[in-house]
Amino acid sequence: MSTLPVSRYPVPELASLPDDIRDKILAVQEKAGFVPNVFLTLAHRPAEFRAFFAYHDALMEKDEGLSKAEREMIVVATSGANNCLYCVVAHGAILRIRAKNPRVADQLATNYRKAEISPRQRAMLDFAMKLSADSGAVGDEDIAALKAHGFDDEAVWDIGAITAFFAMSNRLANLTSMRPNDEFFLMGRLPKG
Repeated sequence: MSTLPVSRYPVPELASLPDDIRDKILAVQEKAGFVPNVFLTLAHRPAEFRAFFAYHDALMEKDEGLSKAEREMIVVATSGANNCLYCVVAHGAILRIRAKNPRVADQLATNYRKAEISPRQRAMLDFAMKLSADSGAVGDEDIAALKAHGFDDEAVWDIGAITAFFAMSNRLANLTSMRPNDEFFLMGRLPKG
């Protein structure tokens, strides 16, 4: 287990947190078996913690338009491009589980163009990467390319919103020097025994 700090900012004690934040963290701990460091890091600022996770959950926990695995694909590919170790490792673990593919997260974080994904998913990531790297260059032809792969207006919005939200998340993770939990590194890589 790593002895490195969770963040370069102070991490509050659970007992000192507002009830709603403490309850959310304990619920995640019960489900995952550990507390992801993003929860501890962002608890440093309770109002921002609430806003962050409300928007995160609104984007990532719905099933319309994009699968949950496709949502995680966007996070992993764009976080790799943004050099965000925390998001690549944490969301890579979630992606491996949701996609039931132990290879895909590493492929997407390194070079999504060579990953084991469908042409539809490749088009989705082409758009997300363009939006991430050069949002001012996104035009009608980019939307048309997505629609040619069956994405409707709401799915296009989701691709863009996930890309934008995690651009902010990547920068916060890098600002705080947020360390990925050791547990994430092996999740979804081997079948459960």
